[in-house]
Amino acid sequence: MNKKEKILLSVIGILLITLGLNLLVDLGHFVARSESDLQLEKTPTINEIPKPESKPPDSVTSKNQLTILFKRVENSVVQITSKVSEKNQFITINGDPMERQSSRLGSGFVYDKDGRIITNNHVVENADDITVTFVDGNTYSVKVIGSDKFNDIAVLQITDDFSDEDLVPLSLGDSSQLEVGQQVVAIGNPYGLSDTMTTGIISQKGRLLPTQESGFSIPNVIQTDAAINPGNSGGPLLNMDGEIIGINTAIQSMTGEFSGIGFAVPSNTVKKVVPELIKNGKYAHPWLGIAGTNMTPDISKSLGVPKNYKGIFVSKVIKDGPADRAGILEATFNANGEAKSGDIIISIDGRSVRGMDDLILYISDNKEIGNKVQLTINRNNEIIDVYVTLQERPAN
Repeated sequence: MNKKEKILLSVIGILLITLGLNLLVDLGHFVARSESDLQLEKTPTINEIPKPESKPPDSVTSKNQLTILFKRVENSVVQITSKVSEKNQFITINGDPMERQSSRLGSGFVYDKDGRIITNNHVVENADDITVTFVDGNTYSVKVIGSDKFNDIAVLQITDDFSDEDLVPLSLGDSSQLEVGQQVVAIGNPYGLSDTMTTGIISQKGRLLPTQESGFSIPNVIQTDAAINPGNSGGPLLNMDGEIIGINTAIQSMTGEFSGIGFAVPSNTVKKVVPELIKNGKYAHPWLGIAGTNMTPDISKSLGVPKNYKGIFVSKVIKDGPADRAGILEATFNANGEAKSGDIIISIDGRSVRGMDDLILYISDNKEIGNKVQLTINRNNEIIDVYVTLQERPAN
């Protein structure tokens, strides 16, 4: 290597060293700047931290709402005591069973400022003496001025001087607007424990509730899991606005105590029935005059219709009733108890019916005594229309 080549290599080396130092300085600035930016992102200033909204826990809000609701309505709910004469079949005097008096406890609520109280019919039916007691302890005698055993509703009238009592009627809500899952409140006197409040939800709506006393069913009943026990009967089921959406009337239980299934007569039924009870003392129900059962795969197979055929199989036609006069045919059965023939109601006034619930609810909500209905019937796989004029439902 000559002298010129050595000088050239030296110059190149110096240039490479200088370039490398500049690169390290710039890289150091880049790294330092990046670390500084990251640090700023990790630790925002106090002014940059968003302030959380100050909201009370849901449980506190719900508690306050329930407390306010209770205080608003408690003075409008009464305890009802009915004294009933019963015959003791095990003790006789001169061949006649000895009578004894027993007491029934129930609940009710103020309907108007004229001293009318609403309760269940079964709370006061056949009672010799009835009193209502308000939360302030004041007790008044009452009498039954109207009752409807088919819907289990009764209207009572205070007969004592109640001018010193500040009557606060409760408002009736629209039960058709209820939704499953909606929170509700029951207030009453379970086991005589006055002024008791329980809460739950709407478990289902549109139930059909059979009643042993009348042999008919109450339509469109509300199912709730709010605790209802003996003594709650006749008390209000309320929405969270404090409006009555039902009258607590029954429970389903194997023990006679609450097991999570309670039933209430809907407020829209109360709106329709109570004015008639006040005016006439009774409510006249339109009546078709049949007994029926929902179609099942077994019935469908016996009658030769599709397995999931929808409708009402007419099991019995009441003699001389509206359906009988219109020519509706009841079921016949073979020796094994299998259906041989019978009419299947598939629609009423052009509206399909899936079962007895649909039929009873439609007549209850839309028809009056004397109205004519069009029943579309499957009779031996032939579709026909039959027109029936509704009559008043018999008392028994």
